[in-house]
Amino acid sequence: MSAIDTLRDALFKPLSIRSLDLPNRVVMSPMTRAASPAGVPGEDVAAYYARRAAGGTGLVVTEGVALDHPSSVDASRVPRMHGEEALTGWRSVVDSVHAAGGRIVPQLWHVGPLWGAMSRVDPAITPMRPSGHWGTPGVTSYPDEYVARSTPSTAPMTDADIEAVIAAYVDAARNAVAVGMDGIALHGGHGYLLDAFLWDDTNTRTDHWGGDQVARSRFPAQVVAEIRRAIGADLPIFFRFSQHKQQDYTARLAATPAELETVLAPLAEAGVDVFDASARRFHEPAFAGSDLSLAGWAKKVTGARSMAVGSVGMGAPLRESRLAGASESVDNLDEVARRLEAEEFDLIAIGRLHLADPGLVETLRTGAPLVQFDRPAHEGALV
Repeated sequence: MSAIDTLRDALFKPLSIRSLDLPNRVVMSPMTRAASPAGVPGEDVAAYYARRAAGGTGLVVTEGVALDHPSSVDASRVPRMHGEEALTGWRSVVDSVHAAGGRIVPQLWHVGPLWGAMSRVDPAITPMRPSGHWGTPGVTSYPDEYVARSTPSTAPMTDADIEAVIAAYVDAARNAVAVGMDGIALHGGHGYLLDAFLWDDTNTRTDHWGGDQVARSRFPAQVVAEIRRAIGADLPIFFRFSQHKQQDYTARLAATPAELETVLAPLAEAGVDVFDASARRFHEPAFAGSDLSLAGWAKKVTGARSMAVGSVGMGAPLRESRLAGASESVDNLDEVARRLEAEEFDLIAIGRLHLADPGLVETLRTGAPLVQFDRPAHEGALV
């Protein structure tokens, strides 16, 4: 069998997750575009996502979407999942994607400790931090000025804060279902709010919401459980997690597979169907002594589906390419195919190449050369 035949066999197997039927294993990874003035996605946003659906992408995961909470997202052009005007915009997005034969889920997003990273914010609004900590600065791509401004401690989240944020997640999930979304995705990685409860550096609480790894999982598990109750049993829930944090790319959520199981098992029990394992390189071994990727271990320790993401078709991870100003496309698709065929993970999410090539899935189907990613051209506009 030729390499392209092997790739086709791996990528183009259908997959069903609850009521979501996918024609292939290729997912458009969430990428912040900030192209929705006042948080309202317009026809350009609808056309942008629909082009990927028309190009054959099995599932579109939207960019991060703001909750109806004061410190959810710190940029006015990030789309929101509340307010009639925004929801009307999302109905148009969903209808356009469905008309193109695609499926779409929104990534619900609360930035938590990283409030203020995208823009200057109202100093009267306290960022949501489990224990008031931004996180210990380490290897980061954030500018020194932002780090210095953000590292002083703030007030820890109160019980009222926690209840309000959970309610905001649930309301956003209900709104997403009402506009026709095919499931729900949650951003629980990279140092954002859900991850900040999981990470021992930002969660030093001694109450119900903090303590050991099991206790630190309670808040994100509660968010998942309440969303599951609100949306019912038919629609899938995706949960993005990561070892690294934007405060420190060398940070680790779990040092061993057993620790990873301790962190993720409560989330699976609460209702997560797919763990979106965000890594800088999708194929890197997650732990010593095994070739398994982070997505592979997530599937192994929870029994849930998993999705790999990180530098598919790219020569450098996102942070490194941003620092260098460029990233060459490279063909690492044989590794994608090998791991999908072995059922190490179930889905492969691709980010930057989806920006470069709306018809990426057809490119993969035919074995045509990968389109070269050009950062100014492809990140700068909704092409």
